[in-house]
Amino acid sequence: MRTKVTKAIFPVAGLGTRFLPATKSVPKEIMTLVDRPLVQYAIDEARAAGIKEFIFVTSRGKGALEDYFDNAPQLEAELRKKGKTELLEILKSTNMDSGEIAYMRQHKPLGLGHAVWCARRLIANEPFAVILPDDVIAAEKPCLAQMVEAFEETQSNIVAAMEVPDHMTGSYGILDIKDDMGSIVSTKGMVEKPGPGTAPSNLAVIGRYILTPTVLQKLNRKEAGAGGEIQLTDAIDAAREGGEEVYGFRFQGQRFDCGSKAGFLQATVAFALARAELRDDLWNYISDVVHSEKAAQ
Repeated sequence: MRTKVTKAIFPVAGLGTRFLPATKSVPKEIMTLVDRPLVQYAIDEARAAGIKEFIFVTSRGKGALEDYFDNAPQLEAELRKKGKTELLEILKSTNMDSGEIAYMRQHKPLGLGHAVWCARRLIANEPFAVILPDDVIAAEKPCLAQMVEAFEETQSNIVAAMEVPDHMTGSYGILDIKDDMGSIVSTKGMVEKPGPGTAPSNLAVIGRYILTPTVLQKLNRKEAGAGGEIQLTDAIDAAREGGEEVYGFRFQGQRFDCGSKAGFLQATVAFALARAELRDDLWNYISDVVHSEKAAQ
């Protein structure tokens, strides 16, 4: 019997220190690309993939994130009164129905694997997705929807993967490839942040996963890995060693690392240029800046 993926975990407990001082009072996940918070892009992607239950692993100071998904009756009434129906529909699209969303606390920053483990009781014995909102992916078909289609065929663990330059492999979990079949690769191992010259490939795992309950069982060990943290990749690899298949999935789309300032700015520009009402003004501004820089040189 083939099972469907209907639950997703969103690990959002990080402090966002790379974006201080903004994140002193604003959770990084509700910082905006143009006019939508990072977390909204993640939610929209999950919904497009058929996710019905949304599990957020949070920490102290994330109250604004929880409020973001709540109804705003006063604001809605004001928009309705002024006949701003388009804005009202946009606002309603951010609301989550009662029972759709749950919040778990991660009390200590013990790693991504530990964050996923915190949600174990809400997953039970089902396959589940993990989405890292820091990784924003622009794609004609949302990345997780692509992965769900692949999971329907494999019924096995799948991690989103992309090629990275050799000098960047130490920043990622890297796949050790057994068989390269194009968009899908079977693996014989995963290495978290390999040292210089030791990476088994340049195919890196990025923030989208579809995992089996076995991975949660492996996380129960709470074994520290790279950086002294409980690594999700270690638990996935342990599931593989126990006989489960683990596949890498080369998704179609462009990934932006919005956990870094440069990636966040690149995503902001890319998403703004994709908006018809913003494109011309922004492009003219960028062109003027480039011409001014060239003239100054």
